[in-house]
Amino acid sequence: MSKNLIVILGPTAVGKTRLASKIASRYNGEIISADSRQIYKGMDIGTGKDLDDYTIEGKQIPYHLIDKLDPKTDEFNLFRFNELFVHAFNDIKEKEKTAILAGGTGLYIHSLLKKYELSYADFSEKRIAQLNKLKIEELQEKLKRVNPNLHNTTDLLNKERVINAIIIAEDEQNKVLLNRPDIDAVVIGVKLDREIIKERITKRLKARLENGMIEEAKRLLHEGVSYEKMMFFGLEYKFLGMYLKGELNYNDMFQKLNSSIHKFAKRQMTWFRKMEKEGVEINWIEGPDFETAQKIIDRDFLS
Repeated sequence: MSKNLIVILGPTAVGKTRLASKIASRYNGEIISADSRQIYKGMDIGTGKDLDDYTIEGKQIPYHLIDKLDPKTDEFNLFRFNELFVHAFNDIKEKEKTAILAGGTGLYIHSLLKKYELSYADFSEKRIAQLNKLKIEELQEKLKRVNPNLHNTTDLLNKERVINAIIIAEDEQNKVLLNRPDIDAVVIGVKLDREIIKERITKRLKARLENGMIEEAKRLLHEGVSYEKMMFFGLEYKFLGMYLKGELNYNDMFQKLNSSIHKFAKRQMTWFRKMEKEGVEINWIEGPDFETAQKIIDRDFLS
């Protein structure tokens, strides 16, 4: 089987998007985002969409899985990512163009490369709200009906656990398996010295705070995104939500957020090392070096 996907991965702040766009420009490609938050509309500065990076020499590079979902109502998860990836990948292939997956969400990338068996579980706010209307006794009876072989009775003692157990049991009854294409990818990893990444994270965070990230969080709250949802989105939105709610002052918000992003970058690298241990070959390059990436692609993707 010939290679049919180029993957550009790496921790935050190493220049993946710009590199992917240059590669797309060179190899007649389109980019599929492997990011767990850029899928949401209106979450631009906090997620680092940097849409200008998709313009190379005045030409707009087509991208997918960005600005597709409503942060107030829509849920994005591993199954949904795989589902949307399949649509985007097939669309790109029908145009006889090169598919390039770029991002830093290791779980999403790994699920494609290692062909996770996935099925859809409806953890949407709507479904949870429906079940929340029921009394715990009614939920317990419902769980026993959808899972008559239930052995773990601790699931019956807490309402949230009962709801989760019902959704999972319903999922098992109504499996929807994805018809994914066979993926054979060339994987390029972008890395930088950890201290350089930390410096870039801090510099970028200051710039984003000075250029509207707080106002973006205010707008999301005004438009109906709850503080609970802001906590769910994590990192920037979590700490900006706490700041706007008066739970943190500006300095504490900055310090905690900066530290959390540093830790996040470290966790990303841990994921990528885990992928390597599980058989994913990653061609590491130092920084977003287009010439080195091009040599790898010419050698492994076009050969």
